[in-house]
Amino acid sequence: MNLTEPELITIVEGPPPDFRAARELWPLSLWEGLTAQAVAQTQMRTFNGQSMMDRCLRAWAESRPVMLDFPQMDGLRRKVEVLAARAMTIEEGDVLNLWVALPADEVYTVEQVDASIDDASDDDASHDDASNDDDLEADF
Repeated sequence: MNLTEPELITIVEGPPPDFRAARELWPLSLWEGLTAQAVAQTQMRTFNGQSMMDRCLRAWAESRPVMLDFPQMDGLRRKVEVLAARAMTIEEGDVLNLWVALPADEVYTVEQVDASIDDASDDDASHDDASNDDDLEADF
């Protein structure tokens, strides 16, 4: 293995990860580079979270990068750098939390997610109001 060869965490199939802006401040101290990047967090299910953590820790101890390799919606593959990882075990199985560096325009903030939920609720409410108005007109 080449010392500069990255360790890959590969998502074989399924949708691309959902990247959200990191809520904590500590991940921001992990990114260092020439281009402006945002630190995003994503979660993924895994068969063996501890084994994935061991691979990451071994690569970082050897000063090698860890990359998340995943399919995009257009079918092409993409790689992003993993800055930190944490494995957890929940009732359904192992979960791997990853903090990655992404261009800022590709990260959903909490406010954007809340706004899209509010917009969807407003659309449903206005649709319901319109259908109620049609029902009233039909009654006359």
